[in-house]
Amino acid sequence: MSQLKDRLRTDLTAAMKARDEVRSSTLRMALTAVTNAEVAGKVQRELSDEEVVDVLSTEAKKRREAAIAFDDGGRSEMAAKERAEAKVLADYLPEQLPVEEIARIVSEAVERTGAAGEGMKAMGKVMGVVQPQVKGRADGAAVAAEVRRQLG
Repeated sequence: MSQLKDRLRTDLTAAMKARDEVRSSTLRMALTAVTNAEVAGKVQRELSDEEVVDVLSTEAKKRREAAIAFDDGGRSEMAAKERAEAKVLADYLPEQLPVEEIARIVSEAVERTGAAGEGMKAMGKVMGVVQPQVKGRADGAAVAAEVRRQLG
């Protein structure tokens, strides 16, 4: 079993003993998402820590998007619940890169690929270089926005 999945289970037990409803329900949901990913496809398999991080990143992104949607719909109590769940999930994800670091990585990728004068046509080329460097540590939409900004 991956160390991260084992940590999720241990923390779930601790949250249940502490009667921390938000943390325990969030960790249950996260473990369910991991299990679903393990049984998806033709053959059941154990996920690596990196794959568990991918699943948790997806779940955190769902929570952030739901919070925005609830805010737009005037349901602030549901938005707060989604933000609380995202905060719990963030404890298990790598530290997110600051905006300045993303900008530096993107500018290096633009230089390396020679995409400076190509405009938006080179977005795929630049994203292909940037994505492996920021995977799990930055929101894809933020990275894409920075690439668009630098390509003009």
